[in-house]
Amino acid sequence: MSEQDREAQSAAGTAEGQGPVEIDEELARHLENKREELFEKFEIRDAFPQAVLDEAERRTENVQDEIRGEIDDRRDLRGMTTWTTDPIDAQDFDDAISIEEHEDHYRLWVHIADVTHYVHPGSEMWSEAVERGNTVYLPAYTIHMLPPVLAETVCSLVPNEDRLAHTVEMEIDKETLSYEEIDIYKSVVNSDERLTYTQAEDRLDDPEAPLHDECATVYELAEQLHEQRKEDGSLVLNPSRDRAHTIIEECMLKANKAVTHVLMFQRGVEAMYRVHPQPSPDEWDEALREIQDLDGVSIPGEAWDDPRKAVNATLEQAPGRQLSKIQRAVMYVMPRAKYMNDPFGGHHALNFEIYGHFTSPIRRLSDLINHWIVHENDVPEDLVALCDRASDKQKDAEQCEREYKEFLEEVGLDPYAVNNRGLRIVESEEGGDSDGVEADPVED
Repeated sequence: MSEQDREAQSAAGTAEGQGPVEIDEELARHLENKREELFEKFEIRDAFPQAVLDEAERRTENVQDEIRGEIDDRRDLRGMTTWTTDPIDAQDFDDAISIEEHEDHYRLWVHIADVTHYVHPGSEMWSEAVERGNTVYLPAYTIHMLPPVLAETVCSLVPNEDRLAHTVEMEIDKETLSYEEIDIYKSVVNSDERLTYTQAEDRLDDPEAPLHDECATVYELAEQLHEQRKEDGSLVLNPSRDRAHTIIEECMLKANKAVTHVLMFQRGVEAMYRVHPQPSPDEWDEALREIQDLDGVSIPGEAWDDPRKAVNATLEQAPGRQLSKIQRAVMYVMPRAKYMNDPFGGHHALNFEIYGHFTSPIRRLSDLINHWIVHENDVPEDLVALCDRASDKQKDAEQCEREYKEFLEEVGLDPYAVNNRGLRIVESEEGGDSDGVEADPVED
């Protein structure tokens, strides 16, 4: 599966102009009971222990004084044009970007919230993050890895406030798009603006709008990176992603890849690498035959030699009604990606020799641990167990989400509409049902 993860999953689009899906109180109780049943089944705990909440509260005190005390030991990037781009309903903003264009290269900064400044081995929140493994996203309901009181305040790169960050600075050659230089360091940033994806699209269309030039420059780079990935054989299951999502997806992939490049080739250290095995030749043949048999679908002859390129080319030409069937055929034969302390085997779907996660430490244990390894140059003694833990908890989270969506469908709700628009509980009208549900299918 392509490692866009939550950033890319949100690319299905949040319906910014639509109101929440309405349900009555009885259905709300059914949903709550189902969640509790699933949490017990997959050992997902919703509420945080009081000790964790107390520690999180303490770490949000005297924030600006603490940041001022850190400035001398970090790179001060507060004067740099910086912005975030997230779904309209995002509650925390853990990544921001900056861009400069030069004659023969781009300089791209990806700033990630410095979560390990607040959450580190020995702390209550670290232990709880290991227990949880990741944030679990259900339609209209989120079970956080870290207490929101921390994640949505000091670890959120909100506009016009100084924040501690972990910055990945990359000099990218214009011709080859390869790294000419990679620098990873602690910083202090101040975001100029928080954009939704729709607002980012609008900025690209309006030459007079703030951040237009920066958005246009980073999109120019992102589009080239996207096309290069496809040419190299990276699997792209959503061929219709808009420009704003392309920017964030490609910038985060480039930053993640840069970090693991440094860890493996420059430092030679263990880390939480993301490894994705490839399907067997027979499994790929099965998927391609199933795709070829779909009505109105034809795999270009020149693409058959590389199944990933064949899927990419087919998705770009296939009728919209068949896209989900093509995606399902591919996902059916794809092995699960997992975390390992060695990148052996690489990432098949992305066609990356090495890959790992760094850009989402608020919601993934792997990123949190890799932040710690990058800064401390020290590997936790139980790294193999942590890799297994993160892999298992991600599998549980995905299965929990799948079963909850199936339940939503059983009770007459569209999980895509609920996911994109949220829920609102309304009183039932006497003598009738208050469904308030409008189908809002998303075609990936």
